[in-house]
Amino acid sequence: MKQKALVAVFAFTFLVSYSYAQSNIQSQEYKTALGVKFYPGAVSLKHFVKPTAAVEGLGYFWNHGMRITGLYEFHHNINDVEGLKWYVGPGAHVGFYNNKYYDGGTFIGVDGVIGLDYKFKGAPINLSLDWQPSFEFGEGAGFSGNWGGLAIRYVF
Repeated sequence: MKQKALVAVFAFTFLVSYSYAQSNIQSQEYKTALGVKFYPGAVSLKHFVKPTAAVEGLGYFWNHGMRITGLYEFHHNINDVEGLKWYVGPGAHVGFYNNKYYDGGTFIGVDGVIGLDYKFKGAPINLSLDWQPSFEFGEGAGFSGNWGGLAIRYVF
């Protein structure tokens, strides 16, 4: 039951975001940004593929192992605040965990993301703050609501 509800939430989020993005075409202030994301530590690369859509790749590395995540984000302007956007979208990941934690092994999962993105005017700096709930498949896996965090990126 929990898995069906989670899949329904991700599907609903994707459909609402997609329809909103199609009717709300706006331009972004940057094309590509590279930096770090905190919690846990990750390398973050974000690239806009459309004016309102970006892909973000995350490489998490911490004492439990590593996790590679890909997100597709629908960005929307926040009126009256130049450079500030909110975003939402689906994603997926693969995690490689060591034996000290999680009994080791490789896990795959689905992700969602919701957050805020800010590009400083006149400076090559981008910040984002988001929440990235995920669900991993496999023995001992399940829902995790403690992913996401603060990203600081250099804009190209």
